[in-house]
Amino acid sequence: MNTPVPMMEIELNAWLLYSHLRTVFADTEVVSQGIDGTRHWTTYGEVDRRAHQLMHALDSLGLDRGVPVATLAWNGYRHLEAYIGIPCSERIMHTLNVRLSPEDLAFIIGHARDRAILFETDLLPVLEQVHALGGLVGVEHLVVLDATVPDTTLPGVVAYEDLIHDEPTTYPSRAIDELTPMGMCYTSGTTGRPKGAVYTHRSTYLHASAVASPAAMNIGPTDTIFPVVPMFHASAWGMVHAGAASGAKQVFLAGSATPAALASLLHDERVTVTAGVPTVWHGLADELASLGGRPPDLRAIICGGAQPPRVLIERYHRDFDIPVVQAWGMTESSPLASIAWPKAAYRDWDEGHLVDQVRTRAGLPLPGMNMRIQDDEGADVPWDGVSMGNLLIRGPWVINSYLYGEGADSFTEDGWFRTGDVAIGFPDGYFTIADRTKDLIKSGGEWISSVDMEAAIMSMPGVIEAAVIAIPDPRWDERPLACVVPASDFVISIEVVRDHLLANGFSKWQLPDRLELIDEVPRTSVGKYDKKVLRARFV
Repeated sequence: MNTPVPMMEIELNAWLLYSHLRTVFADTEVVSQGIDGTRHWTTYGEVDRRAHQLMHALDSLGLDRGVPVATLAWNGYRHLEAYIGIPCSERIMHTLNVRLSPEDLAFIIGHARDRAILFETDLLPVLEQVHALGGLVGVEHLVVLDATVPDTTLPGVVAYEDLIHDEPTTYPSRAIDELTPMGMCYTSGTTGRPKGAVYTHRSTYLHASAVASPAAMNIGPTDTIFPVVPMFHASAWGMVHAGAASGAKQVFLAGSATPAALASLLHDERVTVTAGVPTVWHGLADELASLGGRPPDLRAIICGGAQPPRVLIERYHRDFDIPVVQAWGMTESSPLASIAWPKAAYRDWDEGHLVDQVRTRAGLPLPGMNMRIQDDEGADVPWDGVSMGNLLIRGPWVINSYLYGEGADSFTEDGWFRTGDVAIGFPDGYFTIADRTKDLIKSGGEWISSVDMEAAIMSMPGVIEAAVIAIPDPRWDERPLACVVPASDFVISIEVVRDHLLANGFSKWQLPDRLELIDEVPRTSVGKYDKKVLRARFV
């Protein structure tokens, strides 16, 4: 006798993810501010109709199902239409990082085998450079996300508005297998060539559900969300998917996020949740202080990409009563894997205790996300708040291989992904990232965490940013070098830094022997410290 399946079997795909845009949430606003500062208001209903026109247009271009269609675009409503239209037409949404070099873009476009590219007008010079490098050989269609085609040497460029204009606004839904590839994003390539991470319809749906949940960003129909994190980087941390699925109003900002533009949008559009890298929030704090107040509806800033400095977290609490909530993840984990909300048992703690025990940590694993910390021999280390080891993760939105099976050594035989991060777990389930494996400093046989030292130096008055790298030493193997960005009127010396570190728990043998003053810390295309640039400069 066959046992009946007790629940409906519904494919978790893009059609289900976006199923309420034209009906339940048709009147919910989508606001986009362009490069020129002008704002565009539309609704989910209109975005969905235009996304269906895009689906028909992609068919009319003769693109096969399952091929990658790339975007080279800023955050905005047309990019949102591509988020919907490309995967719902059973093609793979491949977001290209606009901050990569033309050489890297040429490699990625060829490696991914992109067949079409939707790009912004102001990014045309970048694409022309890619073309000059032979990076568009396999690309059959180029679509500029505008109403007109600019002057260009690129062949066969069509305008997006012309492409979709006469197409029907309703596209027949497709029964897409949930294990079909839906999206693709490349790693930043800090330790070699970028590698492709491919997300399925199922993994994207589950990730969006987790991101929208109270365990993560707590996004719902009453919210206005502002993903400052780029849509070209790991699906804007899943925020765009989660917002569209749950009916939250969305606010987009194209180009660089200036403090003035951020503050204006946060106030005018009554944003409740926003997310981005730490550097964004430094500038915004100064802008809010000059304006004399906080955005009235903002209840949380989600901060990822790098550990937010303690002084930044404390400033937002003290001056604006806004929590800065640390999140952690990777391109390979779609990317959100953990977030640092306090537990219910901690609700009565004072802020200083919360900063120590929660807000400066990478958080709690999201539901469905499993983590373990191992030593170099593969044995689990205890989550005792002291033991340090290699962080491994496993979950339904973590890749189990890179595109074309590359990077096999990043995966264990029993299905865990080696993140390359070194972590410390705590008995209450929180964990912290002690360093990247390649950034740990081994001095005299003992490890020094560059992340911990950076955080301590950035707690000094007059220090804007700090990065710590290892430099070779004939006696101790490696020693720490502190690279510091001081405020314009601040005088700093190696002696002052060493005294500060001694007063904050560092041992004498751990202290840096050398200090370099720099104008800014170099960053990768996704906003992380690019220490290889500092090593090339100072080592």
